[in-house]
Amino acid sequence: MAGTVPAEWEKFDDRFDGIRGDQHLERLWTGGRWVEGPVYSPAGRYLLWSDIPNDRILRWDETSYQVSAFRAPAGNTNGHTLDQQGRLVSCEHGNRRVTRTEHNGRISVLADNYEGHRFNSPNDVVVKRDGSIWFTDPSYGISSDYEGYKGEIETEGCHVYRVSADGGLTRVADDFDGPNGIAFSPDESLIYITDTERAHMRVFTVEGDRISGGEVFAECGNGAFDGIRIDTVGRVWASAADGVHVYHPDGTLLGKLLVPETVSNLTFGGAKRNRLFITATTSVYSLFTTVNGAAQPYDPHV
Repeated sequence: MAGTVPAEWEKFDDRFDGIRGDQHLERLWTGGRWVEGPVYSPAGRYLLWSDIPNDRILRWDETSYQVSAFRAPAGNTNGHTLDQQGRLVSCEHGNRRVTRTEHNGRISVLADNYEGHRFNSPNDVVVKRDGSIWFTDPSYGISSDYEGYKGEIETEGCHVYRVSADGGLTRVADDFDGPNGIAFSPDESLIYITDTERAHMRVFTVEGDRISGGEVFAECGNGAFDGIRIDTVGRVWASAADGVHVYHPDGTLLGKLLVPETVSNLTFGGAKRNRLFITATTSVYSLFTTVNGAAQPYDPHV
């Protein structure tokens, strides 16, 4: 373990009462350049995350606290999630595609173009319980060689896409500047998507394979939103420059968990989904909380 720092909470609304946890943040690992995309495997009891500029996926073992390389090179992967069978689904900046790692280790390409045009650099991804895969496609991986390979936008912008369970691809939103973090509400009736370039988060109503609405749900008060996750009662936990911001489903900022590095992403894990894992610039942090993350499509404890 790489040490601890005090866990500092800020409250802005009385509805934040009761949301607390450990009095310290564990720094599980440090040494990255820009770490992103944490995903927890409940079956394997390990956490994976991307160190994008260093082109590797790292693995932290919950039972031993040991960190090892899971995959390197890794296509400058960014966001990850698990599908209903516990397979890893990844966004690859460098290869401009979304892939799935099969149980035997083989990598399957789920999507790498829209109507013959290569994606920009798929960023974050979620799986719905109907088996569909939803992902964002900003241009961060092609804007320079830092997080991928410098290239041109071929899709006429930065959009949000859906891959159906049978492999069909559709564009579900085309009015973003920098779509980034993405998450469903617990009942999957809503989907939240951050627009990092506009420093805000939007919320859409999910209607089968389409979404509607798109009102601004929250403006980021410090830096810009990146990754987001949802807890069991629908509160939105969002990454920001000063830590993790927690929002009520009505859009009110309830409070913050301050983190000593700029936060890129987060996820809930552990046996009870009450351990918050945070990727922040060079490090990975965690603490046990008094809340539980919403169940994902694959969770052996549900």
